[in-house]
Amino acid sequence: MDFSKVTILCIGDVMLDRFIYGNVQRISPEAPVPVLQLNDKKEMLGGAGNVTNNILSLGGKAILIGLIGQDEYAENIKNLTQTQNITDHYLVKSQYRPTICKSRFIAANQQVIRADEESLIPLHHDEVSQLLQSIDQAVSKVDAIIISDYGKGVCHPIVMKHTMQQAKQHNLPVFVDPKSSDFSLYQYATCVTPNIKEASTAVQYPLNNDQDFEQAGKTLLQATQGQAVLITRSEKGMTLIERGKPAATIPSRAREVFDVSGAGDTVIATLTLAYAAGYDLTEAMHIANAAAGVVVAKAGTSTTTIAEVINELKAQDPRSFSETISPSLLHPDQLLEQVKSWKKQNLVVGFTNGCFDIIHPGHIALLKKARAQCDRLIVALNTDRSIKALKGDQRPINNLISRSQVMAAIRYVDAVVAFDEDTPFNLIHLFKPDILVKGADYHNKEVVGRDIVEQNGGKVILAELQEGFSTTNIIDKIANS
Repeated sequence: MDFSKVTILCIGDVMLDRFIYGNVQRISPEAPVPVLQLNDKKEMLGGAGNVTNNILSLGGKAILIGLIGQDEYAENIKNLTQTQNITDHYLVKSQYRPTICKSRFIAANQQVIRADEESLIPLHHDEVSQLLQSIDQAVSKVDAIIISDYGKGVCHPIVMKHTMQQAKQHNLPVFVDPKSSDFSLYQYATCVTPNIKEASTAVQYPLNNDQDFEQAGKTLLQATQGQAVLITRSEKGMTLIERGKPAATIPSRAREVFDVSGAGDTVIATLTLAYAAGYDLTEAMHIANAAAGVVVAKAGTSTTTIAEVINELKAQDPRSFSETISPSLLHPDQLLEQVKSWKKQNLVVGFTNGCFDIIHPGHIALLKKARAQCDRLIVALNTDRSIKALKGDQRPINNLISRSQVMAAIRYVDAVVAFDEDTPFNLIHLFKPDILVKGADYHNKEVVGRDIVEQNGGKVILAELQEGFSTTNIIDKIANS
């Protein structure tokens, strides 16, 4: 499970969340209210900004579009985005409204009061125009779009319509965390993710059982004319209604809940990342459900990591995790820990790489020979982008997730990882394998990473290729049949 090559465009209401901590020791003589002696303050991105926090925590990249004012809070938001490596130069600085700020005053771990600073006036036409320009400039740089609607104005009908048009033009999925009860505002979204209250308000009846949720999902799907609706059900899990498929409901794992703040942001961030990385919506729902389970067990508005999500998936349903969401494609950091473990056991670690687009007997022969030279074999796959750069826009035939699942099922292979560069040099430098295997059509000096392996006492092996097999020949044969 690796989201490091996925970039998400987040469009929505951006705000500054301030947490102001203190102690209460007396009641004010001026009014029957507590006197809060302030001693600490914390600021973080809120609203659509918290969605980007979740994306980054899970290893993805984020571009943020929204409205901020021309004030101190806006500068604080810019400082936060720059510190966290969130692309923020598409944020629109408005002269018509202040930056939204929510200040929470807390004593003894209890919120005493919340003060909101915001303007709810309709968007000015200049603000709409600048938002559209930002979307146009950013959309070609991303793999998916999230619309984070907090009802503060950015998700204007014109902005929504334009976003959907741009998404269609660039073939991008759009995921929406809704606020409006009129779901036609999110028309043609790939998936809309209301919670119980939002779904119930939109269909105008209470949701009490699985049948209610399924019917509500179908009604909302008709309103969006999209691909799916995912209703989050708090401790009862999630229900996915996908066009043309039976409804699917999954439970949450029973655990102590500390804080549900920001759980919806975690769900949509994880769902979108997983889908953009190649998982289908059902698999993405399982991953998002696990991510939500992690963050609600933490105090305050929190995020999660890939490692935490994987552990939660295993805890929720080990068999389902192994069969449907198994990390057949490992993150390099995960695999590095495994490599260290193998080496501590004095196992010989081998490494080979390639596109492996359509697996054929030639591939199997190479993998068999490679595995015979080592105790554990790592296979590094070119990402889809990397293959396109090497072989043209018509390749790969199978996407990275499909290729990794097939590769992980081959008995000679012990781990699968991916690289986005033209060569696997960085991975070889990271893992420092004992054996580096390439096909005999390479000359020893041409093998990328040879110096690294040999300097660490390893060796390069050029395996004889089985003649008569190639992916290109298979594609040509199919085309001409």
